[in-house]
Amino acid sequence: MITTSSYRRFLIIQTAFIGDVILATALIEQLRHRFPDVSIDIMVRKGNESLLTGHPHLNEVLIWHKKDGKYRSLYGLLRTVRQQQYDVVINLQRFGATGLLTALSNARVTIGFDKNPFSRFYTHVVPHRIEPGIHEVDRNAALLNPLGYIPSGTLPALYPSAADYAAVQPYKQQPYRCIAPTSVWFTKQYPEEKWVDLVQQLPANQPVYLLGAPADSAACERIATQANRPDVVNLAGKLSLLQSAALMQGATMNYVNDSAPLHMASAMNAPTTAIFCSTVPQFGFGPLADNSRIVETQEKLDCKPCSLHGRKACPLGHFRCAYGIETEQLIG
Repeated sequence: MITTSSYRRFLIIQTAFIGDVILATALIEQLRHRFPDVSIDIMVRKGNESLLTGHPHLNEVLIWHKKDGKYRSLYGLLRTVRQQQYDVVINLQRFGATGLLTALSNARVTIGFDKNPFSRFYTHVVPHRIEPGIHEVDRNAALLNPLGYIPSGTLPALYPSAADYAAVQPYKQQPYRCIAPTSVWFTKQYPEEKWVDLVQQLPANQPVYLLGAPADSAACERIATQANRPDVVNLAGKLSLLQSAALMQGATMNYVNDSAPLHMASAMNAPTTAIFCSTVPQFGFGPLADNSRIVETQEKLDCKPCSLHGRKACPLGHFRCAYGIETEQLIG
């Protein structure tokens, strides 16, 4: 069994998207609980590092510039990783680039999933299973089993700063609701007109804040305009990731797609209504907050789920997995 006396430096690799990094924070919490004195670093893709600003359990955040000089940046990271002389490298990714980096890291212990093409060069390999009842947090936690640790029940966690909370305090003067209406994938995104209908039926005495990245601002503005409510505020692109998390934490309810804001709500243990259109929570990405609920169409569709990650368009053209969801299901 690995003990804190023999292993001092850990590196976690998760270079996928925002939601994946948020879920990976549960692994940080688990490591800190089991090994309170070790140093923990994490590697993420450029753009996601702001999620971890001021994280109390992290020593350093390594950044992979995947869109600008991808392989040059990866080579630089490999040199850094080898210089750092990590005792344990835990790779959550199943793609070759980080698998090769893990294999060449010179770490005494390397752990990752069997689906990575370089996993045969790791010291420990863990099966990657997508099965009902196994959440992504649990899949990641299995990577700690070779360390003699079987964690359970740990939530992901984000740590907004005092400045983040101060930035959103003006929006918290009365009870409010948050909506994160967009997604990278079309078939994961509840339709705009359906969001408009929801906003129009929400309590009139509670402001509605629309959240998202700068690229989501136009969609949020269309929803706000069509809803025709003076207390609908488009905050897309105006808040940082941690400021958005701080705002979601205090909401009476957060309405989200199967996307990053869902996991942000889980990390803040914030009230969550999670809408699953083309995907299903059985894939392991459902909400984890104490006050959370899942909404799906009640119609039995042979085509749902149509993919694991969502698609750019409904393959059959009807998108009934989304349009079949009634507004009453969200409000109820």
